[in-house]
Amino acid sequence: MTELVIRALDSSEVSLFDTLPDPLGAAAGHATTVHRPEWKRVALRDGKVVARGAWWGGPDDDTPLNINWFDVAEGEEEAGAELLRTAPFQVELELNLPAGWRDDPVALAAGEARLRAARAAGYEVLVERYLYRWTPECGLPERPGRLDFRPEPDDAVFFDALRRIHSATLDAHALRAIAEGGLDQAAQEELDFFHWCPSPREWWQVAYTPEGEPVGIHIPAHNPGGPCVGFIGVLPEQRGRGYAYDLLVECTRFLAEQGAEFVAGGTDRGNFPMAANFARAGHPVVRERVNLVLAERR
Repeated sequence: MTELVIRALDSSEVSLFDTLPDPLGAAAGHATTVHRPEWKRVALRDGKVVARGAWWGGPDDDTPLNINWFDVAEGEEEAGAELLRTAPFQVELELNLPAGWRDDPVALAAGEARLRAARAAGYEVLVERYLYRWTPECGLPERPGRLDFRPEPDDAVFFDALRRIHSATLDAHALRAIAEGGLDQAAQEELDFFHWCPSPREWWQVAYTPEGEPVGIHIPAHNPGGPCVGFIGVLPEQRGRGYAYDLLVECTRFLAEQGAEFVAGGTDRGNFPMAANFARAGHPVVRERVNLVLAERR
């Protein structure tokens, strides 16, 4: 087998990245994603692309936040592993897959090949997630009318709520943060993400019962890809009453009232209550995602 050449691309050769077959429909999934040419890397054999990866970050980020596009050609899993091993940025890997990919033999084979390549490079699965995309054609869910929603300018209120919410969470990323640095780290990571989003701080809301008792928070947001459900969280003492659905409905309607033509969302596959809320609120699953992290950092 001829020697493998791994290198980054520049703006004059971006089209080279698109020459690898795309059985998982990654190009369609990234139709609105902006990747910097210098953060794209390819593995070449005889001048032909046999593996590729695109690292991604926000427009003001100096370094990538994750790898959100990773492909390998058939029989080239080791090339894909080497592409990841030799990358200058060692960050979380998001493997984006079609909805129901395990039921499609072609998607299953392609997805498993990429997972094997990632594991060979030292990654392991942190969590699998459902990705949602609400559009006006889905219809707006009716507000249950049980809660009052108020903006709250004090970050300390949200920090306290996040600590309490994450004290009993199913979210794998939050659990990882808690294992690394406790509830403060998990809460701060969420706040940092909300501030990183280019949407207005004034959108953040706290939900209350009619009697004035706090129930939880919801964060309607825009990330660089567009409008999204930034966060839904119910305080532990208020759980068991179905309030997460109320929060999701309010978040969806809030963004729609701001003119959103779609609303993206996501939840861990193991978070069955939240997945049920997305389905009930009319958010269809459009993709699935496997989040992988470097084993030594998990």
